Amino acid sequence: MKLQPLEFEKPVLDLEAKLADLRSSSAASDINIEAEAKRLEERLEKTRTEIYSKLTPWQRVQIARHPARPFALDYMQLAFKDFVELHGDRLFGDDSAMPGGLATIGNHRCTVIGHQKGRDTKENLKRNFGSAHPEGYRKALRLMRMGEKFGLPFVSLIDTPGAYPGVGAEERHISEAIALNLREMMSLRTPTVAVIIGEGGSGGALGIGVADKVLMLENAYYSVISPEGCAAILWKHRKHAPEAAEALKLTGKDLLALGLIDEVIPEPVGGAHQDQTAAVLNLRESVTRHLDALSKQPLEQLLETRYAKFRKFGDFAGVE
Repeated sequence: MKLQPLEFEKPVLDLEAKLADLRSSSAASDINIEAEAKRLEERLEKTRTEIYSKLTPWQRVQIARHPARPFALDYMQLAFKDFVELHGDRLFGDDSAMPGGLATIGNHRCTVIGHQKGRDTKENLKRNFGSAHPEGYRKALRLMRMGEKFGLPFVSLIDTPGAYPGVGAEERHISEAIALNLREMMSLRTPTVAVIIGEGGSGGALGIGVADKVLMLENAYYSVISPEGCAAILWKHRKHAPEAAEALKLTGKDLLALGLIDEVIPEPVGGAHQDQTAAVLNLRESVTRHLDALSKQPLEQLLETRYAKFRKFGDFAGVE
């Protein structure tokens, strides 16, 4: 799909357009422009490095939401092998916002599930904009238990602004479905890895996010609330979303320092949507490496380590 530039990316696109025009005019008039082209390429590379090495939290949120960014099904098809989608929660129905099934990554046959967004209005309506219903979380739990039964690790790919808050979801007990997943994932007797690949919003992300290793792509975010929601509560206006993003400490760098995630997976310069192949390879390498390590641990040690990991959250320093 055609990439839509974000506001802070415009200096890069302007230089790319100038370079393309220069080469086009050179081809038409047979003029040697190699020196000028090289100067522009160097300037372009310098500008790109300066912009993407100093991204603000709000700019990372914008990249995390980019519609051309690889989604869960892209990773399931490209980072994993032999993906077979399974449907339904065996209680109510199937949730297209949370596809999942059986797959292989590295040498590990596993169960995998993730939030799926759409790239146009029709697909977004089908996928409910990546906001899962209760049946999505119950389908996830069914796949977790299937993996546990057959000794398969569980991998989740998180990309949601939050669980669906509509009347139907409340009637079918969305909060109970998420709470049950939190409890069951804590004691699941198989290795688990969660990856935030885009948006990691609130309980919708946590519902498939309790894992032995929680990984996060470089330009993803993970937060109790969206920057816009936080701004609406604290400042009474969404225009303060950039300030809220800064205060929420929602980037991979911040969360790694706080001990809330285990690794930041690097992305290509400009974001995963600029080079999908590189993004897929980076995710595959990281998930495979962690599954290799986790699969070597005795099961009881794995469960104790997972319990201790989450018990540490919320510690305060310097408080009397």
